[in-house]
Amino acid sequence: MSRSFRFLALTTAAVLLSSCAAMTDAEVPAAAAPAAGTPSYDQLLADVRILSADDMEGRDTGTAGGERARAYIVSRLESLGIAAPPVGRLQPWTLDGRTRQGPKTYNGINILGLVEGTRVPDRYIVITAHYDHVGISEGQIYNGADDNASGVATMLEIAARLKDAPPEHSVIFVAFDGEEHGLLGAKHFVQAPPVPLSSIALNLNFDMTSRAETDGHLWVTGTYQNPTFRPILETVPADGSVSLAFGKDTPQDTGENNWVQASDHGPFFTAGVPFLYLGVDYHPDYHRPSDDFERITPAVFASATELSVSAFRALDRSLDR
Repeated sequence: MSRSFRFLALTTAAVLLSSCAAMTDAEVPAAAAPAAGTPSYDQLLADVRILSADDMEGRDTGTAGGERARAYIVSRLESLGIAAPPVGRLQPWTLDGRTRQGPKTYNGINILGLVEGTRVPDRYIVITAHYDHVGISEGQIYNGADDNASGVATMLEIAARLKDAPPEHSVIFVAFDGEEHGLLGAKHFVQAPPVPLSSIALNLNFDMTSRAETDGHLWVTGTYQNPTFRPILETVPADGSVSLAFGKDTPQDTGENNWVQASDHGPFFTAGVPFLYLGVDYHPDYHRPSDDFERITPAVFASATELSVSAFRALDRSLDR
């Protein structure tokens, strides 16, 4: 997440993938079968573990590690049976982004999926999460388990749930590239959307969803700008030790405490598309080499994910009535 546009100097290993098939640890894991009526979070945790492993090299845009991560996410969508939209599974782009050393041109690729809705199939909820992180700096890998392997895993969990219980709105899933360099993938998506922006009822963006133990909250940003959403989400009860909290989006929220433009929902907001952002507050491992899978408490992440699923379901039921 590039909340305050804080940045790290990046150096990337000059390693090329010979093919996406050489994924080794990034092969799709088989989730353990849960007991009847009991959700299993094995796959949720496996997704974070694999995407934040050292062999992903911090998933910087345009690197071999980023390509590995992309191949893994594509394989997960395929294994879930999530169709590609008519424009295709991949959305490549070339844009100028920022680094500490100055502007740089990046070639990135967004990943898309589509689930058709049952009630209003011509209206879309766009569920997003960025899969890039900040790569390698001074020989240290910034694995980005919370930022944002966790948001991608949450998105994939929602995709799996929708295959079992289809949504009322059509849902476009997008794993964005280039978030850390200036929300580049999201900017391109909004500039070249696969459906008219006017048909998008909501962008629901997930960025850093696993470390809610900081304050016990999964924060919802965007209800100040879209006040009709708050009464819908206020009906979502806490799950375990984690509850929804609203804010970081008012004129009184300044600097790093204002998240309206802090992640990939920003370009949607700028384009006039309704948005909500769900994510945890800052923690000491944010944008540090210590943002590793081992720092995640599984029960807390599971609760935040259940809240994310419940939030989506509540919005899906209530919009366009």
